[in-house]
Formats: sequence, structure tokens, C-alpha cells
Amino acid sequence: MPKERRGERRQHGELVADVLAVLWEAGRPMTAQQVNAMLGQGVARTTMATILSRLYEKGTLRRVPVTRGFAYEPVQDEAGLVAVRMRQELESDARRDLVLKRFVSSLSDDDEATLQRLLLEAGGEPG
Repeated sequence: MPKERRGERRQHGELVADVLAVLWEAGRPMTAQQVNAMLGQGVARTTMATILSRLYEKGTLRRVPVTRGFAYEPVQDEAGLVAVRMRQELESDARRDLVLKRFVSSLSDDDEATLQRLLLEAGGEPG
């Protein structure tokens, strides 16, 4: 992970993304202290604990008890998390058919072919 320049504050979303990247790379549950050490950016212990707790409450992470607290691990890989966000966006609009139409019409030819293949593999009918 690139280190911040002294005095710069990162956006909260960037820190969350970095935390998730550390957990995905680790491939095992990690405590707040371990994640913080891997980031190497001196985030306050309470800040890290809050980020991990909130990600757990959102269902992004699962936690397992350890000696003095919890260790956290992602529920899904990065692609799975993106798919969940895409599904949430789709479900947030009553005009699902219009949203899907606009999404599909914006795909590259390669992505459209991949989507058609995946729908066929899943037993659905494209088009």
C-alpha cells in the first residue's frame, strides 16, 4: 500500500478500500491491529476497530472471536462485493427493466458477449 505524505488526509472510502484489499490479500482472518500493521500508515486503533465493526455490521466482513476481541475476514472476494453493490443499485430503482436496458446498452461488445454466455451457462435466455 502506498504511504501517505505527511499531513495529507485520505478519503474515508480510500481507507475502507485499503482495509478490504489487505484482508483479501491476507486470505485469513485478521485483527484490527494486524490490519493496521499491514497498512503501515499509523491509523488510530479506534479508527481501525470502527471501520472493521461497521464493515461487519454491513455484512461485508465476518468476524471470529480471538483471545482479546475479534479477527475479521471478507464474506466475499472483490468481484463478489462489486456484484452485491450492483444488485443493490438495481434493486433501488423501481424501473429495473430500464436500468438493465441502459446497463446492457452501455456494455462493450466483449462484455455483452460475456454476459450472454454467462446467462446461457446459468440456464437463462439472453435477449
